[in-house]
Amino acid sequence: MYPRKETLLIALLIIVAVLHTYGFTLDLYKADRNALHLSVDAIVVLISFAGAGYLLWENQRKRREIESLRLQLHSSHARITTLHQKLQQAGQGYLELIQQQLDEWQLSPTEKEIALLLLKGLSFDEIAAIRQTKEKTVRQQAIAVYRKSGLNGRHEFAGWFFEDFLTDKP
Repeated sequence: MYPRKETLLIALLIIVAVLHTYGFTLDLYKADRNALHLSVDAIVVLISFAGAGYLLWENQRKRREIESLRLQLHSSHARITTLHQKLQQAGQGYLELIQQQLDEWQLSPTEKEIALLLLKGLSFDEIAAIRQTKEKTVRQQAIAVYRKSGLNGRHEFAGWFFEDFLTDKP
């Protein structure tokens, strides 16, 4: 329930309060009562019980707050999981649309691979490294992709696929 330190502190305060209550009670029934001593004992008893009560209350409040945060975290995690699944489905659907368009342009399998890597934003050097070929070869294949698609260069090519995401439609 409670962390060990807090539990120990509460227990100590309760023990101090109980012992002082016992001592206060004994002093109260003595024949030679000292008013100052009784007052100090009474104050120590009150402070000890008040401190223990406050710590118990504060711990309960923290436990409720932690539980609330745990529930919020669980709820957020569930929403993120759902959104991630939807995003994966949308991405898969979009990839299928891209593949259909590349088929319509009658790109070869190699040109399709180059086209997808270009859409991911990779440079000719990066594509050449991935495909283990020369940059010049990748550049020629990219030119073939642009020619078959009827688009002029990388920016127009990428824009053709992403334009619908950037425009407002009623």
